[in-house]
Amino acid sequence: MKALILTLGTRGDVQPFVALARGLAAAGHEAVVVAPHRFDSLVRGAGVVFAGIDEGPLRLVDDGPVVGEVAAGGLSAKVALARRMPGMFGRVLDDCWSVASGGLGAGADVVVHNGQVVAGHHVAERLGVPSVLALPIPLYVPTREFPWPGQAVPRLLPRACNRATYLGMKGPAVVFGRTVDRWRDTVLGLPRRRGRHDPLRNPDGSPAPVLHAVSRHVLPRPADWPATAAVTGYWFLHDTGPVAERDPLPAALADFLDAGDPPVFIGFGSMSGPDPAATTATVLAAARRAGVRAVLGTGWGGLTAADSRDVFTTGEVPYERLLPRVAAVVHHGGAGTVAAAVAAGRPQVVCPFVADQPFWGRRMHDLGVATEPLDQRHLDADRLAGAIERAVTDTRLAETAAGLGDRVRAERGVDDAVRRLAGIAGSGARPRPRQR
Repeated sequence: MKALILTLGTRGDVQPFVALARGLAAAGHEAVVVAPHRFDSLVRGAGVVFAGIDEGPLRLVDDGPVVGEVAAGGLSAKVALARRMPGMFGRVLDDCWSVASGGLGAGADVVVHNGQVVAGHHVAERLGVPSVLALPIPLYVPTREFPWPGQAVPRLLPRACNRATYLGMKGPAVVFGRTVDRWRDTVLGLPRRRGRHDPLRNPDGSPAPVLHAVSRHVLPRPADWPATAAVTGYWFLHDTGPVAERDPLPAALADFLDAGDPPVFIGFGSMSGPDPAATTATVLAAARRAGVRAVLGTGWGGLTAADSRDVFTTGEVPYERLLPRVAAVVHHGGAGTVAAAVAAGRPQVVCPFVADQPFWGRRMHDLGVATEPLDQRHLDADRLAGAIERAVTDTRLAETAAGLGDRVRAERGVDDAVRRLAGIAGSGARPRPRQR
């Protein structure tokens, strides 16, 4: 089997697919990871075949804390961003087809995609092979058991309304529909058809398989999901080979960890709001008031500070080596960081800002491994200090987090996903589509 894996987003949207590709290779299959060019070293460094595509909307993050400004700017800012987004995807779509048709991805038996890349199920339709939606966040398949994670939903919303909140996933079809239709016509030669923008449906209308790269101990599989929707467990890169041994912690960071009590890790990725300097000042003040040492994760345009006796700043490091050595993890609630913190078995303080982050913040609190979430938009040093103090001193919180970590580490999500993909590809490719 040859799997063409298409993904777009930040590191948390790419690294799980690198793990999947390594798992496929270990099982004797071929895999090509297609992601923005900036992830070349991450993918190739793990020994995985890589094909780069245009950066697309990631350029917004490079230009500064744009996502934070949009989240804080209300409806007008969101509308302005939505108008800019389609124009950023033309090259992404073309690059995906170039890789799939004549590049490193040619001859694929199955297309695995994360939805954000938009091209995935259309490329599979053109190739006449199965399309598999693979998600670290349960965004697409409606359920009564929890509301749509893509946006903060009022806590008091009646359970009966949960399924209706998934109408939020109609947004991409509205925003990108014209761009995708034009590409389908002029590049793929595919006709318009009903449901063409829905990755949950195959071209013949049957349900497409969905793999959720989430632990069942963190988010049990909803009883009302269709049989085609699976929860495999997390896809951890360190579960698929000796990556950690080749990628140790920087010596200076290791020395800082050894120099005193376990510090608190504080990192918000690129989600530190429209004023990263103010957010940095808040978290440093909170760490001082809580009396803890801190490792500060800088992220894209995020937190930054000068190193001192009690503060160490770092860029990207292997979380599987760092987080087990900290007293608690303070983070924004991104799915990848949640997974790493859970697997490390450490208590958490979640400071959500936008998108799925409030969902994970509530989930971590409900599981008893995190303090009450603190909205990052209204973060203040006193409240954060109080949450940090509880996270590092509450023995029940620590015991619950350690127990959840044990259960999550015992899973083998990549192996489960590889078995499922082999079965999907082995069931036979779809008939070749009708073209214009």
